[in-house]
Amino acid sequence: MFLTLLALFVIVPFVELYILIELGKSIGALPTLGIVVITGIAGAALAKQQGLGVWQRIRTELSYGHMPGDVLFDGMLVLIGSVLLLTPGILTDITGFILLIPPGRFIVKKYVKAWVDKKLQSGQMTYYTHTGFDEY
Repeated sequence: MFLTLLALFVIVPFVELYILIELGKSIGALPTLGIVVITGIAGAALAKQQGLGVWQRIRTELSYGHMPGDVLFDGMLVLIGSVLLLTPGILTDITGFILLIPPGRFIVKKYVKAWVDKKLQSGQMTYYTHTGFDEY
């Protein structure tokens, strides 16, 4: 867990900064800044569209009395993708866009669900359900 956090908060920003500096050397500072701004704007629009779509699917599932389990995975991935797009950098933007477009999210969701199933089967992760309503 410590190494994951180290990579997330220390190594990734350094790699992103290095890529941005090298890209700036190759194409110039203004085009590099333009790429960062344009991906941020495009990412925000895509995040809004996909987020609203997921929200509508959750509402539809609930209106039919179904638990929106698969759609909740989509919502989680859209949220993560949106946060990654708010972070300036090329790698985080690419990852964010992959999580925001449905085909990319489908592939990632398959692996996330397999990882969660593995953790549940091994007992490293548990979940609790509640059936019925308690009267207060």
